[in-house]
Amino acid sequence: MEKNELLLTAVKAADDKRAEDIVVLNMNGISLIADYFLICHGNSDKQVQAIANELKDKAEETGYHVRRMEGYDEGKWVLIDLGDIVAHVFHRDERAYYNLERLWGDAPTVDIQSELTP
Repeated sequence: MEKNELLLTAVKAADDKRAEDIVVLNMNGISLIADYFLICHGNSDKQVQAIANELKDKAEETGYHVRRMEGYDEGKWVLIDLGDIVAHVFHRDERAYYNLERLWGDAPTVDIQSELTP
């Protein structure tokens, strides 16, 4: 699967579970970890876990193997390693505390608004 297709799949999966404030950062040339960071949050531990499950399930349905998923049991910050894409699914309070968008402020955002449900 091409990374743009995987990114679109991940964005739609997060949106399907009502993830809030979905942001994609283009990490090319900024980080060696991944080409893209998908950052979003849920309003409860259960919603965070549901978003993480949906991301994992949709990636696997399209033939992509999830390399690693960490933080699922706590439901505060779930990191899902999809290779070229790393998804960060936060609980609302944790997202405000860690503020990855500010930490990686030099990374340009990817316009995904057309893919999100109104």
